[in-house]
Amino acid sequence: MKSLEVIMKWANDLFPLCRSITGEGLRKSLKYLKKIVPEMKLKNVKSGEKFFDWEIPLEWNINDSYIYHIKSKKKFAEFSKNNLHIMGYSEPINKKIKFDDLKKKIFFNKKYPNQIPYVTSYYKRDWAFSMSYNQFIKMPKGDYRVVIDSKLSKGKMDYGEVLIKGKLKKEIFFSTYLCHPSLANNELSGPLFATYLIRQIKKKFKNTKFSYRFVFIPETIGSIFYIKKNLKILKKNMVAGYTISCVGDNKNYSHIESRIGNTLADQSLEASFINLRNIKKYPFLVRGSDERQYCAPGVDLPVAGFCRTKYGSYPEYHSSEDNLSLINKKGFEGTYNVIMNIIKAFELGLYPQNKIKCEPMMSKRNLYYAISDEENINKPVMGYESHPGENLDKIVTRRMDILAYSDGQHNIFEISKIINEPLKEVVKELEILSSNNLIKFVN
Repeated sequence: MKSLEVIMKWANDLFPLCRSITGEGLRKSLKYLKKIVPEMKLKNVKSGEKFFDWEIPLEWNINDSYIYHIKSKKKFAEFSKNNLHIMGYSEPINKKIKFDDLKKKIFFNKKYPNQIPYVTSYYKRDWAFSMSYNQFIKMPKGDYRVVIDSKLSKGKMDYGEVLIKGKLKKEIFFSTYLCHPSLANNELSGPLFATYLIRQIKKKFKNTKFSYRFVFIPETIGSIFYIKKNLKILKKNMVAGYTISCVGDNKNYSHIESRIGNTLADQSLEASFINLRNIKKYPFLVRGSDERQYCAPGVDLPVAGFCRTKYGSYPEYHSSEDNLSLINKKGFEGTYNVIMNIIKAFELGLYPQNKIKCEPMMSKRNLYYAISDEENINKPVMGYESHPGENLDKIVTRRMDILAYSDGQHNIFEISKIINEPLKEVVKELEILSSNNLIKFVN
């Protein structure tokens, strides 16, 4: 899809911004996305507001930071060169310090010596720097001056929300986070894909059947606050929900199960993954993003996690190597196909039901071959044109298998899994069967 190229442009624009759970970087990023989808509502909550076991922290902003070697006059860990060099939420400091004391305040990763690790301390007042191990071992001994030009003050935590209202109040929910600094797959891929998806839903469906809600929040504290504020409506209306993270690479397809398991969200991802390569299914025990909050006891929303390569499972994760080279159009295209197949299924109808008892006469509708001898078995039937080269037996077997489970009790995702056919193909067949007045959708 040529239109997916625009996501890479957005990524290039937003990548340099130093985002955190509060502050100007987050605000600028949300305002940028709002220009793309004007229907986004920008909201905020003030520092100090308490909810459940949490409290919105002070707002953090930073102008500059570096480590200065006094004798050589060289700078190290310069924020202006990479905003991962500073530990997120570092408090301001400007003081002289000996190297033996300074090195206790420097993070690095020996396992990946060229990476600058991403480090934060949101809720404990502290300061620190981050650099690659190869940079660290080149630091001369002696006296240094550490400079962190940051500010912690009463402010607010910002977030964005888009609601595409459908004919039904029942909602399909998407949650993505926007709170990391310069990380491409772990950070930007989720909100940028969600922004693109909003535009595509509005373009492809003039009036949707379901409503679609998208939230762009700081991870963890953002979802916890959102749940506190909106739990009643989420419990009432959510049919299926998805946390969207790390969706820009072109390696795996990953499904993190909901805590309860086997929700419509879980079933839909499994159905849309059929016949894809490099599929990874993870139990809720290895959760890591905001599905932790949406599926928490007492909340229990039907939310599953979707990634390409799961967060924490690729070597570039949470480091300077999670850069723009890690995401690409092909990765986003695979992500789009998975999610759009699910949306098309929801919009078609969840529970197909036969209108005719026993098998209908398919051949008179050109839905089954009329002549059963081997020489004529490959004569086209309706729907064949969209599967050039596919064995006709496979097409009609799929069609009849779908009818066999269209009982108004099995949902479209369950049927896909039972007959082991990709969700995309099941949707196509159900459209054909519906157009021939053989099925209706119930529930």
